[in-house]
Amino acid sequence: MENSNRNFLQPYTFANGFTLNNRVVMAPMTTMSSFFDGSITNDEVDYYAERAGGPGMIITGVAYVTEGGKGFEGELSIASDSTIKGLSKIARAIQKDGTKAIVQIFHAGRKTNSKTLRGVQPTSASAIAAAHPIGSETPRELTPEEIESIIKDFGRATLRAIQAGFDGVELHGANTYLLQQFFSVNSNQRSDQWGGSFENRMRFPLAVIQEVASVIDAHADKPFILGYRISPEEIHMPGIRLEDSLAFAKALTDTRVDYIHLSMGSYKRTSLNQPDDKEPILTKFLRVLDHKKPLIGIGSIERPEDAEEVINAGATLAALGRELIREPKWVQKVKAGDLGSIRYQVSPSDMDELRIPLAMQTYLEGSFREVMHFTTESQEGTDYQNSLAPMEGFEKKM
Repeated sequence: MENSNRNFLQPYTFANGFTLNNRVVMAPMTTMSSFFDGSITNDEVDYYAERAGGPGMIITGVAYVTEGGKGFEGELSIASDSTIKGLSKIARAIQKDGTKAIVQIFHAGRKTNSKTLRGVQPTSASAIAAAHPIGSETPRELTPEEIESIIKDFGRATLRAIQAGFDGVELHGANTYLLQQFFSVNSNQRSDQWGGSFENRMRFPLAVIQEVASVIDAHADKPFILGYRISPEEIHMPGIRLEDSLAFAKALTDTRVDYIHLSMGSYKRTSLNQPDDKEPILTKFLRVLDHKKPLIGIGSIERPEDAEEVINAGATLAALGRELIREPKWVQKVKAGDLGSIRYQVSPSDMDELRIPLAMQTYLEGSFREVMHFTTESQEGTDYQNSLAPMEGFEKKM
């Protein structure tokens, strides 16, 4: 096969007319490199610029929509109008060679702590501490008025994304953050309209989607993408099971969401809670979506053959994460047939050359050492086909 004829290198146009140069997506990855107040650093701009021009779409590391939703130090903010100027630099850096720029937005909910929030107690759907990390603080249950305010915060963040020049937003409904906390019986044991039944537990994420869509309709003067990221399962009891997330994905087909983005460590992943079920989760989601919404397949996609397998399985787009840290020019090299020069390992001494911010280097060498394929480490590792990966919300933040 001619490299330029690979399926994942073909353009894709969304239903709203938004067109990508190819079907490769750079997955959202934490850089840990923003200033203490969430404003951007030049290191972050350089990091995204180095990876622009290859993938059809780059999704930034997550940005918090309100001060109480900050999850960790070094995290990007989209919580005030003062962030727009800096965010616009990231958007332009990504777009300079035709790549589309998507900013991922979220509220951490209980997945933060009072130190990060400068003395303020974390909040969530219910006053139930997370099982991970051990010793997590018990959050304060959000009032109905606060819930409505956070919904508006997502809308205001979307307006800032539009004003900063981004091409879309992705709602981070995965990795056990607030959108997922409302959906999960593990973290949501409310008895009002925001909890209890399956329909009530969907109410918050669906309300956020509706609010964001209304802001896009009112303020975007060109096609603007709305994505939603979802974790297929939780391993705690009680918690989200595969049938829950599949039913939720089906409900998303009736919303304004433009794509659904899975969060899992292997595109070959099968159910973690039902080990006898050998059908890939990717296949299950594709069947439920039934071509009504594009699906981004993800999880340890490193080689062109992996990306091709994901697209051939039926996914619309293929997201690469760690491989685009190691090899910023992956797409360009595949197009050129220069496959022999693609990095599948990375030397710690090359990270400056790859424009990886120093704080991110420390993060990768600590929390992600076992999955980064460092040349200084043994290359035997877990494939995360049957287990959760650090990048699914289980890594240690700095």
